[in-house]
Amino acid sequence: MELVYLYHSGFALLADGVTVIMDYFEDSVSAGAGVLHDRILQRPGRLYVLASHFHADHFNPDILSWRERRPDAVYLLSRDIYRHRKPVREVPGIVWLRRGDEYADEGLRVRAFGSTDVGVSFWFSLQGHTFFHAGDLNNWHWMDESSEEEWRRSERLFLIELGRLKKFAPQLDCVMFPVDPRLGREYDRGARQLVEQIKTAIFVPMHFDEAYAAAAAFGPVAGRTGARMVELRQRGQTEQLF
Repeated sequence: MELVYLYHSGFALLADGVTVIMDYFEDSVSAGAGVLHDRILQRPGRLYVLASHFHADHFNPDILSWRERRPDAVYLLSRDIYRHRKPVREVPGIVWLRRGDEYADEGLRVRAFGSTDVGVSFWFSLQGHTFFHAGDLNNWHWMDESSEEEWRRSERLFLIELGRLKKFAPQLDCVMFPVDPRLGREYDRGARQLVEQIKTAIFVPMHFDEAYAAAAAFGPVAGRTGARMVELRQRGQTEQLF
């Protein structure tokens, strides 16, 4: 099973007969060119497309055009996209998810968790492995800019949602989670809290734009909890997970 890093928070998970695309924003080369369009969308088998919320860096409406070549594609989208992206409302067959909703078929099981921004995050199981894509769920504390009361309130909301996830899934095989240096001196605080509370086998950083070195710096932190961190170095990178 392979994980392909597209850009920002966008990934493609390649399994035997199944492809799962998460939070597509841009392809590996540019907005519309790269490994996804060249190869991944042509993979045989079932195609699932997940989008955690309507923000432009997590949802690109071009995903709906993929149906022309993949009419069998299953779209699992956060309900806020329906509210904020009106053209999407006219597209039939989309599965809309709020926090607590589940979807399951013979290939994939998905449960939507909450976010500390908008939309949802996704837990899913595929071929005996469990995954979590956080979307914009994070400890968005902005500690260097906010009052202590403000950042502690933000942290409290994150820890509540993290507790919900931990109760449902006390261990995870692969987690994709924000490590965003814009947050300042404790930019990895949310990621650290997650790997300390939920047993994580593989941690994959995301939402760091081109700040590869900052993302890589989380590796030793993840390692101290027993997690293996995937060090992303470039767009289009493919990592063997299992």
